[in-house]
Amino acid sequence: MTEVFIAFFLFMLMGMPVAFAIGISGMMFFMQQPTLPSTIPAQLVLTQTQSFMLLAIPLFVFAGNLLNETGITHRLMRLSSMLAGHLRAGLAQVNMVLAATLGGITSSAIADATMLGRVLGPGMLEKGYSRGFCAGVIAFSSLITTMIPPGIGLVLYGSIGEVSIGRLFAAGLVPGLLMTVLYMVAIEITARKQGYEPERTERITLKELVTTSLDCIWAFLFPVLLIVGLRFGLFTPSEAGAFAVAYAVTIGVFVYREFTWEKFVRTLEDTVVDIGMVMLLISLSAIFSYGLTWEQLPQAFAELIVGISGDPWLVMLIIVAMLLVVGMFMDSTVLILLLTAILIPIARAVGIDLVHFGIVMVLTLTIGLLTPPVGVVMFIVCSIFNCSIVEMYRDSWWLLLATLIVVLGCIFFPQIVLFVPDMIFGKQ
Repeated sequence: MTEVFIAFFLFMLMGMPVAFAIGISGMMFFMQQPTLPSTIPAQLVLTQTQSFMLLAIPLFVFAGNLLNETGITHRLMRLSSMLAGHLRAGLAQVNMVLAATLGGITSSAIADATMLGRVLGPGMLEKGYSRGFCAGVIAFSSLITTMIPPGIGLVLYGSIGEVSIGRLFAAGLVPGLLMTVLYMVAIEITARKQGYEPERTERITLKELVTTSLDCIWAFLFPVLLIVGLRFGLFTPSEAGAFAVAYAVTIGVFVYREFTWEKFVRTLEDTVVDIGMVMLLISLSAIFSYGLTWEQLPQAFAELIVGISGDPWLVMLIIVAMLLVVGMFMDSTVLILLLTAILIPIARAVGIDLVHFGIVMVLTLTIGLLTPPVGVVMFIVCSIFNCSIVEMYRDSWWLLLATLIVVLGCIFFPQIVLFVPDMIFGKQ
């Protein structure tokens, strides 16, 4: 299996698309095993796509693209400006509020960073914010998206690890909101030091707040309805994705009346591209994962970690440190696909709640999108704002500190993660 890992990393260094790097290196494992039937790889790829639970992923991607075309994003932006525009570095604060409210719509840190960078970036530069600060604000705010349901990373983790997706959705709410608050505090501190002024000179009136909030009520109801439906068994995670699609179309056509046939066709085209990339990656990862299971690497790795220490906190810290390192070199989606089956036995062996572990794992891996040398979000925002990686971290290190506080808080205070799911679904 060593040769397979070496080949995989060589393919990645050569710039080969991740899905093909995983698939080809996985095929190399079968070439080294003459006793295994040569038809297994094809069967694995086909079987991986037949999972009813994984049907939630393309449906949620489709629903997110639909919601972006209904006018909800524009309304949420106006509400965010009213709520946070009076604070220092008002546009940066607006970005954080908008990222939190968009979490249930985009479901993707990369999509969130790209959209917010293009929409709010020029305005922040016009206000005199440094390029590094603008890049950091957009980049770190994209982490919020992974926690607010329905995050695709949580769906993948729950599907592969057979963990309740409803509990994972509920568990991400408090960490997501906590990140939002701490990021806004970090922006306030930076703004005072840099002399950034508020965007609005007057606070929002109660009438404005009520009117705009009512206009955005359908966006707020979206994640709530998903969790309630999963809690009371109204639908499975896959059926929740179908409900999300129907919900988005209904809001766009009958409530806001901004959803046209042209927008529907454009949404279908974007969704096909998005789903094609994700599902190809999921399908080909089955070949690689089979080799890991055949060689019993999950069990060996679990024995190694547990042999170091049986203390849940220390084990969690070791795993988080490892995830931060590997996240620097590989995409978070790939790592969730490859590592979930390996790490869940370790968490179970030392008594870590799998919902708690899933939130920490997905959040930690997503941080890899902001770290060199392969941080996709980092490169996107640095490209948008034409700044270096050093500039981004130099001007936004308070945001980095806030992120570390959230991760450590989730590790050492599990109730931050488990309070809401235990309240909604009951303790396990």
